[in-house]
Amino acid sequence: MSLAPAIDAAPVTAAPPVPLLSVADVSLSFGGVKAIRGVSFDIRPGEIRAIIGPNGAGKTSMLNVINGFYHPQEGTITYKGAVRRRMRPHVAAASGIARTFQNVALFKGMTTLDNIISGRTLKMHANFLFQLVRFGPALAEEVEHRRRVEDIIDFLEIEAIRKTPVGRLPYGLQKRVELGRALAMEPELLLLDEPMAGMNLEEKEDMCRFILDVREEFGTTIALIEHDMGVVMDISDRVVVLDYGEKIADGSPDEVRADPGVIDAYLGVAH
Repeated sequence: MSLAPAIDAAPVTAAPPVPLLSVADVSLSFGGVKAIRGVSFDIRPGEIRAIIGPNGAGKTSMLNVINGFYHPQEGTITYKGAVRRRMRPHVAAASGIARTFQNVALFKGMTTLDNIISGRTLKMHANFLFQLVRFGPALAEEVEHRRRVEDIIDFLEIEAIRKTPVGRLPYGLQKRVELGRALAMEPELLLLDEPMAGMNLEEKEDMCRFILDVREEFGTTIALIEHDMGVVMDISDRVVVLDYGEKIADGSPDEVRADPGVIDAYLGVAH
């Protein structure tokens, strides 16, 4: 029998997962106006990452940088392990980044079905002439695209409005259709810009459920801007807070909610 004293094993700390996307020291200016000032944070695979802050904090500008609409003057964006330089929106979409907008950006004269099908454009590979006459590989491809779109319509519970022009729909349903079009792109990273804006309580509850289900069922990583702090604290894994273009906090919802700087700048004592 060994008489050597027992040695307690050091606790093993699991390393955080490799980020799907990293923002490093990003700065963005429009003339003399600095919209973003040296901001760094990451988004991990499979998480819901909230970006919050007062109006004018630089939140939508940050999504536009990630999505390739804006190109920062300083800093880098690393996506799936590769540093992106001057990424264009269509390249970002092809690489697995989809988004919705603060103001609904749908084709108002087109039906719900056709709007969601438009999200499949980058997935269509058949020859244009074959698509036009719906022949051969193009027909098989169209059937597959329509099957996927119908699955999304079922998932979002909008079967009753599939043939309705979206311009006739109430705002909450238009937001849901826009989410469907983004999901039709089969994104790895989904950017949601104020998905609850203008919704009543019931519509917000539905949208929260769909966002959680998108992560759960499709494994989609989600970054969202949202002003409803109840929503943010309930569904987010981590929260980054911007104020006047600078990052003032980054952590779990509980950590952010208790941060004195966040309370002073954004949440207020009541929160």
